[in-house]
Amino acid sequence: MEQNTYRLSYLGKGIDLFKIQIVNFILNAITLGIYYPWAKAKKLQYLYSTTTIDGHPFAFTGTGKEMFKGFIRAVLLFIALIGVGLYISIGLHMSQFGPLFPYLALPFIIPIAIHGAYKYRMAKTVWKGIRFGYTGDRKELMLLFIKGLFLTIITLGIYGAWFQMDLRKYIFQNIKVGDAAFKYHGDGGKYFSIIIVGYLLTILTLGIYGFWWQKKLFDYFVNNLELVKDDKKINFYSIATVGGFFELVVLNLLLIVFTVGIAFPWTIVRTMKFFTDNIVLEGEMSLDELQQSQSDFSNATGDDITDILDLGIVI
Repeated sequence: MEQNTYRLSYLGKGIDLFKIQIVNFILNAITLGIYYPWAKAKKLQYLYSTTTIDGHPFAFTGTGKEMFKGFIRAVLLFIALIGVGLYISIGLHMSQFGPLFPYLALPFIIPIAIHGAYKYRMAKTVWKGIRFGYTGDRKELMLLFIKGLFLTIITLGIYGAWFQMDLRKYIFQNIKVGDAAFKYHGDGGKYFSIIIVGYLLTILTLGIYGFWWQKKLFDYFVNNLELVKDDKKINFYSIATVGGFFELVVLNLLLIVFTVGIAFPWTIVRTMKFFTDNIVLEGEMSLDELQQSQSDFSNATGDDITDILDLGIVI
């Protein structure tokens, strides 16, 4: 069967991202942070539009107005949590438990935030007119998260590797591209061994092995991913090298240090370009076969909660 090969690429420029971030910073300062959702939308629109597969760019169709509504909901949620904590402390005279309430609520809030963030972000992601989608169930994800967190705590962190792989599998299997779906085959045991060996050897080599460690993690995350439609699939492959990781990390660090952070947009561009240049898509499925099947129904609340919690969007 004929094999199709596709390459990712990133075409953004540091100076363009720098201009966007400078304008965003100024408008955020003038509006006391109110402009933040519009700033985020503008940055995402640029990052998406400069990322391509087979020469065709992605598009982010979210708007600052949508994100502002989500931002307000997220802020109100955290105000409510703090309010309940104060009520427990003052109204119920349980001052030792009140301050803990927002933290005790996090195991329930984080999976809700992850679910909402993926639902919104995927619904607003388009490639060649084909919309992405996230079809996960909020209750299922919450139960998976609470179970994984509990087992990670009682095993003193050991189960964390299996927890992360379970989250990746669940999230990816619910991400659709038109009528195709992602699958992730990472295994907690293998991931745990990469972490342990990498951690020990990095310490023993005074950090030198860290570059090999990062390459192994990148390879593992990428090589276990595939896109499936019917009986056809496209596999993701990493072609990253240790030397490439060394150059990326060291030069990014030097750029930030010697420019006192001014070159941060250039480090983002370099990182995006490194990741896209080192991922190859190959398989019997043709991306031209993708058919639209996703609907655009979502709000940005979860996306903004993940920002407030500094969770990021990728698990």
